[in-house]
Amino acid sequence: MAARPAAARYACAFPDLRECPTMPPEIEAVDAQKHRRGLSRIWHAYGYSVAGLVTGFRESAAFRQEVLLALCLLPASVWLGQTWVETALLVVVVVLVLITELLNTGIEAAIDRIGPEWHALSKMAKDVGSAAVLLSLLLCGGVWAAALYQRFGG
Repeated sequence: MAARPAAARYACAFPDLRECPTMPPEIEAVDAQKHRRGLSRIWHAYGYSVAGLVTGFRESAAFRQEVLLALCLLPASVWLGQTWVETALLVVVVVLVLITELLNTGIEAAIDRIGPEWHALSKMAKDVGSAAVLLSLLLCGGVWAAALYQRFGG
């Protein structure tokens, strides 16, 4: 069988961009969790999650700032929310910002690992991750502004 060029060999979601960074199918990711079952799997997954939180806090200035904001807003949500649903909504939008920032940090780390050279797909991934963080911050700000208005202005 004749070897096909790389562009024909690997499918890409963005065919108009050259040098699509798709992983060759013959390379298989090693997953340390595959052999674990039951409580051992849960325990190790928990450890990886805690390590992710620690790494996010250590490596991302934006995540640290948002954690400090969350430490102020989460107790305030108990005071500001007049029902348990309002309190839960105020908590959820704050935690959503943290989740989105962690995902964005992961995207940026993966892109940075690929290499320092500029690529349209790398830019797109980083821009979309940043936009997701912005939208979560705007949502959080809007919900909190509405709650403050309801409590004090209306």
